[in-house]
Amino acid sequence: MSELFHVHYRRLVGLAGLMVDSRETAEEVVQDSFESLYRNWSRLRDPQAAVEYLNRSVVNGSRSHLRHRRTVRAVELPEADVVPSAEARGVDLSRHRDLAAAVRQLPRRQREVMVLRYFLDLSELEIAAWLGVSPGSVKRHASRAIDSLRKRMEAWA
Repeated sequence: MSELFHVHYRRLVGLAGLMVDSRETAEEVVQDSFESLYRNWSRLRDPQAAVEYLNRSVVNGSRSHLRHRRTVRAVELPEADVVPSAEARGVDLSRHRDLAAAVRQLPRRQREVMVLRYFLDLSELEIAAWLGVSPGSVKRHASRAIDSLRKRMEAWA
């Protein structure tokens, strides 16, 4: 179990970070996923499936967090984004942050498709199964997300 943590923790925090609003929240989602895996380890039929369990748990935990946050903050105004100092930003880091911000601004389903496709490298069929939608719907969301991201990144350039 500790080897799984050391090998996959950082990647899973990155995955959650693409879906939620802060690194702290991403770390919390990943920690919850590892705790759940630990509690359910004896029920796991195949220990090799643990990575898949963690991937799904992180995605589902991120989605759950966003649903909860949306409910809690329904009447609150969103907080202004904190901009890092000029010294802390390099060109590559800036582009990476801009892209991550653009991904976070996508509608929920488009964001999920992008994260599952490009972070977990799942196929359209696998994404469709995860999200419970048709492969055509996955293609449509991916196409719209890519167009939106392209426009946002060009505007920020």
